[in-house]
Amino acid sequence: MEFDFSRFLYLKEPEIISNWVEKLHTQVGDQYATRPVEELERTITEAVKANFQVLVHENYDPINTFIDKITVMRLEAGFLLSDVQKAFELYRVIAIGFLLENNLSAKELKETIKKMNLCLAYTMQRFSDHFQDMHQKKILEQNKVLEQMVKKRTAALEESERKYKTLVEEINDGYFVIQDKVIVFANQEFCNMHGYDLENVQGKIFTDFVAKSHRNQVLEIYSGNTNDNDTPQVFEYRRLMKSGEEFPTEIHGKITRYGNKISSIGICRDITGRVKMEQKIRENERMAYIGQITASLSHEIRNPLSAVKMNLQILNKNQDITGNDKRRVDISVSEVIRLEQILNQLLDFAKPLQLNMAVCNISDILNSYIELLEMKFKEKNLSVVTLFNNKVSDVRVDKGKIGQTVINILINAIEASQDFGQIIVRYDLNSEAKNEFVQIIIDDEGIGFEEKNSQEIFKPFFTTKTKGVGLGLANVKRIIEAHNGFVAARKRKEKGSSFSLMIPIRGR
Repeated sequence: MEFDFSRFLYLKEPEIISNWVEKLHTQVGDQYATRPVEELERTITEAVKANFQVLVHENYDPINTFIDKITVMRLEAGFLLSDVQKAFELYRVIAIGFLLENNLSAKELKETIKKMNLCLAYTMQRFSDHFQDMHQKKILEQNKVLEQMVKKRTAALEESERKYKTLVEEINDGYFVIQDKVIVFANQEFCNMHGYDLENVQGKIFTDFVAKSHRNQVLEIYSGNTNDNDTPQVFEYRRLMKSGEEFPTEIHGKITRYGNKISSIGICRDITGRVKMEQKIRENERMAYIGQITASLSHEIRNPLSAVKMNLQILNKNQDITGNDKRRVDISVSEVIRLEQILNQLLDFAKPLQLNMAVCNISDILNSYIELLEMKFKEKNLSVVTLFNNKVSDVRVDKGKIGQTVINILINAIEASQDFGQIIVRYDLNSEAKNEFVQIIIDDEGIGFEEKNSQEIFKPFFTTKTKGVGLGLANVKRIIEAHNGFVAARKRKEKGSSFSLMIPIRGR
C-alpha cells in the first residue's frame, strides 16, 4: 500500500507539536527555556501547519508569513540567529523520527526525506536572509545613534578644552629665566610643577628638569636662541618630576634681556588634561569609523557565512560522508562558527556602551566568575588564590560589565599559564590623587608580554595571539574608563603578567 504522506502529517500533527515544544523548551538554549509554553505552542502550531502546506500542497505563502512574523518576534527579544535555526531544525528531526516508525520502502523514505530537506532548506535560507536584513537595519540605526553621540561628545570635549585653556591662562603658571642653559630665576609654581623647593631649582641646568627622551630637542631650541628676537616660541616636551614621573608640558618662550644679558624667558604650563582630551576626541572619531566598517562587514560577510554554515551542517548529516571527509566538514563548521564569534565581537565593540549601575559587592562578583571558569582552571590544573579585603565597602558599578572585564583577564591568564601554575586574584582599597578606589589585581605565571607593549595591549585590534581580533583588553579598558576608573598592566619580575583595575568608590 502506497504511503500517504498527507495523512501521516495530519495524524501526527499533535505529537509533532508536543515533541517540538518540549525539545524547544529544554534543549535549544536559555532564551527559549524562559519563553512561556503557551507562546511556544502557538508559534509551533503555526509553523507545523505552514510546513504542511509546503510539503503537501507546495504552498509557500503560510511559511513566508510565519517567517516574517517569527523574525520580528525573535529579533526584538534578542535571540541568536543560530538558536532560531536550531529551532527550525527540530521539525525535521522529530518528523523523521516518526517516519522511521512506519514501514516505508527505501524509495518512499528517500522521497519523503528529500521533501522535508527542501522545505527546511527554503525555510532556513529565507529566515536567515530576513533575520540578517532586519539585523542590519538595526545595526545601521545603532550606528546613527553612535555617530550622533560621538558628535555630541566631541563638541562637549572641544568646549571643555576651550574652557580648560581659558582657565589655565587665568591661573598661575610656571615662570623661568635661562642664561647659558642655567635657570637664574623660577617662580614657586615652576618649582611645584617639578616637585622641588626653590633652592633646588635656581642655578641648575634647565635640561635637568626635562625627560631624557626630549633633552636633545630642548637643548637645540635654547642653544639657538642667541640673537635678540621678539618672536615667541612655543613647543611641547615632557618635564621630569623629582619623583621620576614624566608629564606633557608646553612652553611659551621668547628671547629678552634679563640682568643686562640675553636670556630665554618662558611660561611653563602642564597640558596633561589637554592631551587626554585630544586622545579622547581621536578615540571617539575612531569608534565612529569602526562602527561604519562593522555595519558594512556585517552585511557583506554574515549572509554568505550563514549560507556556508547551513550547507555544511546539512552536508554533515549525509551518512555517506565518513572518515577524513567528515572530519574536514567538522573543522569547516567549527571555523565558520569562530568567524561568526569574531563578527559578534566586532558588533559588540561598535555598539554604544551603556551602564546599568547598582550597588554590588566586589567579592561576590569575583567569586562568581572564578567559579564560572572552574572547569577551565581544572583543564590545566591551575590553582586560584584569592586575597580579598572583606572590609571594603560595596561599590556602585555595572555588575555584568565588571564581570566581563574580570572574565576577559582570567581567560587570558589561563591561556598564558603553563599546567600546574597559579593565578592570584586580590582586591583592596587604594588611595590615589586624594580619591579612593577599589583595586582588583589579577596575577598569573604565564609567558607575560614585552614591557614596551604595556600600553599597546589595550588598543583595539592589537594582539599577539595567533587567533583572536584583539578586542578583549580594549573592551576591559573601555568598561573601566566608563566607570571613571583606569586599568594598567605590567610584566612581573618573576614571570607572568599583572593586571590592575581601579574603580572609584566615590564621585559616581
